[in-house]
Amino acid sequence: MVAYKMTPHDSTAHFDALHRTPFAVLGISTDGGAVTGIDYLPTDVRTREAANALAREGVHQVEHYLADARFEFDLPLKVQGSEFRKRVWEVMCSIPAGQTLTYGDVAKRLDSAARAVGGACGDNRIPLIIPCHRIVARNGIGGFMHATGEHELNIKRWLLAHESGAANR
Repeated sequence: MVAYKMTPHDSTAHFDALHRTPFAVLGISTDGGAVTGIDYLPTDVRTREAANALAREGVHQVEHYLADARFEFDLPLKVQGSEFRKRVWEVMCSIPAGQTLTYGDVAKRLDSAARAVGGACGDNRIPLIIPCHRIVARNGIGGFMHATGEHELNIKRWLLAHESGAANR
């Protein structure tokens, strides 16, 4: 299961922090000194203080990003995935705030296919920090979190608008 998919949240105990943002409550997961996941949870999920220093630092850095979209995250990450997915995520991290690439652009860089890039985007377990929202379709916004529903796409739209505003300052 992809960690940040929108799912029923009758139990949020496995998150090390639950932090409210304008677009979602972020569920931050850590393990062994590294961030392992960020979930975009519904805005009605109750927030909770960070349970450890790394989760506190994650919340702190999210707040910096919300104040300035050009802020660059500097958190230890535990990234798990195939070598191909890791290569896609590296490309994501190279896209500056306020800019986007298409699935096809990334596919050309990696000598792959746009659909495979989209799969890697959807499998990103640490969104926001690994900015999968910066990859869009050739003729529109594309999907987000393996979904095309309005709730998920509104999160992507919010992030892109936040970053394009920061890029134009």
